[in-house]
Amino acid sequence: MNEGEMVVIKVPGSTANLGPGFDSIGLALNLYLTLEAEKADKFEMIPLSEALSIYPSDESNFIFQVAMDTAKKYGRELPGCKARISSEIPLTRGLGSSAAAIVAGIELADALCGLQLTQYEKLELSSRMEGHPDNAGASLLGGLVIGCLSEEEVSVQSIKNIEFDIIAIVPKEELLTKESRGVLPSEWSFREAVQAGAVGNVMVAALLSGNYTLAGKMMSGDLFHHPYRKKMVPHLEVIEKAAPGLGAFGVTLSGAGPAVLCLAETGCAPAVAEGLRRLLPDMEIMPLKIDQEGCTVLKKSLAELEIPHTI
Repeated sequence: MNEGEMVVIKVPGSTANLGPGFDSIGLALNLYLTLEAEKADKFEMIPLSEALSIYPSDESNFIFQVAMDTAKKYGRELPGCKARISSEIPLTRGLGSSAAAIVAGIELADALCGLQLTQYEKLELSSRMEGHPDNAGASLLGGLVIGCLSEEEVSVQSIKNIEFDIIAIVPKEELLTKESRGVLPSEWSFREAVQAGAVGNVMVAALLSGNYTLAGKMMSGDLFHHPYRKKMVPHLEVIEKAAPGLGAFGVTLSGAGPAVLCLAETGCAPAVAEGLRRLLPDMEIMPLKIDQEGCTVLKKSLAELEIPHTI
């Protein structure tokens, strides 16, 4: 990136563990982290919202650290950087805020250091940093993402021809992924694993063929994580019981929670959202869409941009 230029990185949030798609199936959401960055003498991260002001503003900022690690991996040193950050993604609620930050950091290193990384290289880096490919793949590629991460490689398929409404129910309380993972079993029997895998396979086939009723049934039949996490997310069961009557075809915990998603056929979101607001008045109800584009990166002249005021 040349002097006098700014890179604008826009990364969608995501939901992961979609129903029985534990650590493997995700959706990109139209909630965005936006980073506007330029080269500078030192590192400075300027938050454009109050929620982001809790994070470090110097080189210890997580996004800068990801960018530094990425540059180092390719034998480069990240130059000083001044960046402005805004985000519509609720933090620590299971809507992919950490994966979006990782993708933003990788894209920042790619832009500042001229790495010219391929999409696969970005995908592998972000998936390994995140630990699984569903959030990272969705934020990078957009659409419905199905992925598998092994020691040797990451394999991901992004599907862009699926459309349905999404309604996120977001509690005020946060839930850390580490705590939510702590309630999961350490091992399963072969028979249990086969059954759980079959449920996930049918859900994918149902989504791809547009059989949303069957897809929702398979979501409710998840064996991987919902049964264990319900005690940590008591509103999940309440929503599962009410959602079909409101017009939703499926309910899933978003990531590790505590956000819960209701899926509904296109055009049904307003009715579902209104019913959920009456049912859960203390929670934020967010009608959303699938982001089909994934992460975008634009380079602009600083003269083109009107820099917003900081908080």
